Amino acid sequence: MSNVPVARRYARALLDAAGPDADKVLEQLENITAYFDGQPEIFATISSPALARSQRLSLVDAVINNAPGIQPVVANLMKLLNDRNRFGSMPFITRQFRDMVDSRMGRVRGSVTSAAKLGDTQVAALKKQLEAITQRNVVLETKVDPALIGGVVAQVGSHMYDGSLRSQLAELGRTLMNR
Repeated sequence: MSNVPVARRYARALLDAAGPDADKVLEQLENITAYFDGQPEIFATISSPALARSQRLSLVDAVINNAPGIQPVVANLMKLLNDRNRFGSMPFITRQFRDMVDSRMGRVRGSVTSAAKLGDTQVAALKKQLEAITQRNVVLETKVDPALIGGVVAQVGSHMYDGSLRSQLAELGRTLMNR
């Protein structure tokens, strides 16, 4: 069974329930999902149908009580997922919800990979250029890959912008081989 249709339904309902607090809800969902990524045994236990619903609910309540300032809509989602034996879909719901919130806010996510760590001014300049190209607000994640030799590779949505020295050298090599 695919989790995407289920996640999309829950994410759409959550988006409607979150209203103007969608960004806060997104931040909390991402934090909770990151917590579960770091604690896979807790996530597996809460997601396990082998435990009674009430036992899983006490674990969910413990997570909720230890999450400072959790939005009621997020707490209700977690309890609902537990009641419906769908807690394992939470990472998929978070991803779908993030995409829906980004779409509503006119944002697009992207990543920039460089040979060395970029400074804040360089990242800001790249962000500005990518926003001009895409005509949308770009949320950038930066990565470092020394194999690039120099330059950067940016991916925004499904578009790739390769300005790396590695690709330029490869293109030069192909050109020389063809002559």
